[in-house]
Amino acid sequence: MAIRERLSGNEAVAYAIKQVNPDVMPAFPITPSTEIPQYVANYIANGEIDTEFIHVESEHSAMSATIGATAAGARAITATSSCGMALMWEELYVAASNRLPIVLALVNRALSGPININADHSDSMGARDSGWIQIYAESNQEVYDNFIQAFPIAEDKRVHLPVMVCQDGFITSHGVENILLAEDAAVKKFVGEYDPEHYLLNASEKMAIGPYAVSNYYMETKRAQRQAMINAREVILEVAARFEKMTGRKYGFFETYQMEDAEYAVVIIGSAAGTCKAAIDEIRSITGKKVGLIKIRVFRPFPEEELAEALSKVKAVAIMDRSEMFAATSGPLGAEVRAALYQARITAEVVNYFYGLGGRDITVSDFKTVYKNLETIAETHIVTDMYEYIGLRREQTEEV
Repeated sequence: MAIRERLSGNEAVAYAIKQVNPDVMPAFPITPSTEIPQYVANYIANGEIDTEFIHVESEHSAMSATIGATAAGARAITATSSCGMALMWEELYVAASNRLPIVLALVNRALSGPININADHSDSMGARDSGWIQIYAESNQEVYDNFIQAFPIAEDKRVHLPVMVCQDGFITSHGVENILLAEDAAVKKFVGEYDPEHYLLNASEKMAIGPYAVSNYYMETKRAQRQAMINAREVILEVAARFEKMTGRKYGFFETYQMEDAEYAVVIIGSAAGTCKAAIDEIRSITGKKVGLIKIRVFRPFPEEELAEALSKVKAVAIMDRSEMFAATSGPLGAEVRAALYQARITAEVVNYFYGLGGRDITVSDFKTVYKNLETIAETHIVTDMYEYIGLRREQTEEV
């Protein structure tokens, strides 16, 4: 029986942590993820869980302690945002290369500079090649569901990779929504007990974590990580199928919205997908134009073939990036989607948009303009600029 609640995204993650009851949580506060360890600390103080909370002096130490706890055989988690994850950078690669099934709650926030505490995806996208699985949420419900699914994905013996569960800072992390929670017993059964095969405190096995790898071994390690990421594709779908049986909520690599007959499509990540859906409903009801949306849930491993198939019949695609990459033609999501379409020999016209950087708002009207532009591009086959900024005050940028 589902439990109806009203929770912010941070509360939803903390509640999932309470249900999972991990062994160890090292954490250091940083806006807008601070509430997550705060709520967990309250659960511990009230005797609701027996997780060991470690007060550390920085985010680098938080990830270091999480790595140490996981290597020792514990189920360990942490949470952070923005510059906090940037301080973890070195340790992100250590966690992935040592194949440690850590779960990280990342509340997406713009990286400095200039200093900004609002949502964009520059923190997680900067770490996209670190070897972590990355799962994104549109809503508070999704971040709760994704967090619970992260444990059996990370801990599966075919995978053994860390998982980053991402949500948009303040938009979902602090916004309160109606949410359906699974019962504690069901979550515990779904996640199961963590039973590592190899760990440092196993007295019967001699092993080392993080040894120096000479040239004869480093490349093989990276190839093994790639194989684990390939294996994760199957495991992610298996876990999603089990989760659907438990809750009735269906998940995959991405969500399609009104894509059955769509001629013009937007590809996006995160909370702005909800605004885009509202624009789609309005456009279809008023004009009947066939517009649709693909919302990426799993960015690593990237679902290249599946995404190309989903876009195979559209005339034009707008790829929406909430993070700059300063590349010649696109942002991080744009680069991945373009490669997928090229590999599949799909001839749809493609344009990239940057939106929402530093928390800049995007509206239904903005998405309607995007779809109107796609229609023009499909008719003329002319893309004036390979990428555009939505909501940019041009008079300021032209003076720079």
